[in-house]
Amino acid sequence: MEQLQNGFTLTLCEGAFPLSTDSMALAHFVRLPKDARVLDLGSGCGTLGLLLCAEDPACHVTGVEIYAAAHETALQNSSANGIPHRLTSICADLRTIPALLAPGSFDVCVSNPPYFTGGPRSKTLPDARQENLCSLEDLFASAAWALRYGGDFFLVHRPERLAQLCAVGASHKLEAKRLCLLRHKEGGPVSLVLVQFRKGAKPGLIWEEAALHNPDGSDTDFYRALYHI
Repeated sequence: MEQLQNGFTLTLCEGAFPLSTDSMALAHFVRLPKDARVLDLGSGCGTLGLLLCAEDPACHVTGVEIYAAAHETALQNSSANGIPHRLTSICADLRTIPALLAPGSFDVCVSNPPYFTGGPRSKTLPDARQENLCSLEDLFASAAWALRYGGDFFLVHRPERLAQLCAVGASHKLEAKRLCLLRHKEGGPVSLVLVQFRKGAKPGLIWEEAALHNPDGSDTDFYRALYHI
């Protein structure tokens, strides 16, 4: 069991990825409007939803997760933290969202999606790392459907995919508005990109940079804020 902010806890099902910097960084990067209706695409055991609900007591998060074990764990996490009215999960393929949800139903979408088009596969959650069931086209199409005009889509991904992220987003009228380049160590290579897309927005990008550790290996202020130290 993982301990989260404000007394929240996270339990993971067998084969699920442990709580990672990716999820922590994305939750920290997200900006929610008042009483936000949030859709988590590929929500797993509800990690992002729990992190957001722990930070913002007024938001409501709906997860969409294809694996039944992860979906059930997300519901258990919601109940264990006393927020079944604020965090729920739908067991479904995110590519079917147009048949599941009314268009423009959400203020915000979030996603920590599969990063790779190939490579090793998990035995229990075989598509958690690969884009077999969740290509960038699938991801952005679902976000564009679910978001209201002016709504935001936040995601974390690998830096080598940044140009593709922006191109696919633009094809669905999701304009990149804010970008954070995250490094493990200050002065080192970029390890993750965090991007905020806005539905129907005009071009104009805010550029941010952050590092988890100083050159001497000590934690940065960003790292301490990320983990609420």
